[in-house]
Amino acid sequence: MKSRRKFLQNLFVLGSGALLTGFTRSKKSTEMKEIISNIKPLGFQWETKDPFLFCVHHEDYYPKGNDRYGPVDDLSGRQLGQDFIVKDGYRMYHGQVVPGFPGHPHRGFETVTVVRKGLVDHSDSQGASGRYGNGDVQWMTAGSGLQHSEMFPLLQKDKENTLELFQIWLNLPAKNKMTEPYFKMLWSEEIAKEEVVSEKGKVFIELIAGSINEKQSPIPPPHSWANDINNDVAIWNIKMDAGTEWEVPTAKEGTNRVLYFYEGNDLSVNGVTIPTYHSADIKADEIVKVKAPSKTSILILQGQPIGEPVVQHGPFVMNTRDEIQQAFTDYQQTHFGGWPWPTSYPVHGGELKRFAKHANGVHEEKPL
Repeated sequence: MKSRRKFLQNLFVLGSGALLTGFTRSKKSTEMKEIISNIKPLGFQWETKDPFLFCVHHEDYYPKGNDRYGPVDDLSGRQLGQDFIVKDGYRMYHGQVVPGFPGHPHRGFETVTVVRKGLVDHSDSQGASGRYGNGDVQWMTAGSGLQHSEMFPLLQKDKENTLELFQIWLNLPAKNKMTEPYFKMLWSEEIAKEEVVSEKGKVFIELIAGSINEKQSPIPPPHSWANDINNDVAIWNIKMDAGTEWEVPTAKEGTNRVLYFYEGNDLSVNGVTIPTYHSADIKADEIVKVKAPSKTSILILQGQPIGEPVVQHGPFVMNTRDEIQQAFTDYQQTHFGGWPWPTSYPVHGGELKRFAKHANGVHEEKPL
């Protein structure tokens, strides 16, 4: 009987201790949640916070290419024109011959296309064109309206054609939604890069937008929300060697910051474990330390919110429903300048080179 009573007393003490310890952890957890919150798995389309609209991570392992720059594979059984389910390691998206996105319109926002591997062919309704990839970025202000195509030509006939890219949609404030369309190339060679070296390896940061220490990204397009440094916009792609640690630079109070952990094993952020292929909201004005137990890849998007109503319908993003209706009407009447290309999915030949031909006649060319 005494042993039974003693057992119950110990159980009560242990239980009380657990409750007390639990309360202490809960308080600590609550404080931590103020810095790190909203941890969730990533799908195909990643959720973002104002001023961003969304981000998509494309990763496709295309086979060898044929004479039409499409896959050598038999494409029967695919839902061509709407092929978003991974089959044999890749998707055709809206492409039926060449994978990618044939001519389609946009208004009211910007696309930032970060190509990590592979090449993208751009064509638009202003007659501009380009081929870029392997670390290049195209920053396009759709503004008042533009049609463009983004095709992924399989140029290599003797080996596989891997493609990896992020497409980020960045909103425009109302005052700039009807600005003239424009695109700017951020060539890989010109993108600022920061390295943090330790005994355990390197942390490598690409500054597509924003600054770190003395390193500054290329200047964004003139009417972009990111063009004003007061808006605190940053797009950073970070590669971390196994065992390395990185302290994320603090930003302004009120800046939205989201961390996307897309490659590696579990990541430690201020002691909180972020599982692989998850995102987390990070308080921008607090010190945050990231530890990588394995080779790790992270994308960070941040910016002061625009704070205006967002009404989106397909490829148009405006502030009111009336403006969306007007966008459809304008597109039906003008086609945003028409389509000067012979097909809806132009491919710019088989030559392995990078170039951009702008609507104003400026031509840029880079070696592959």
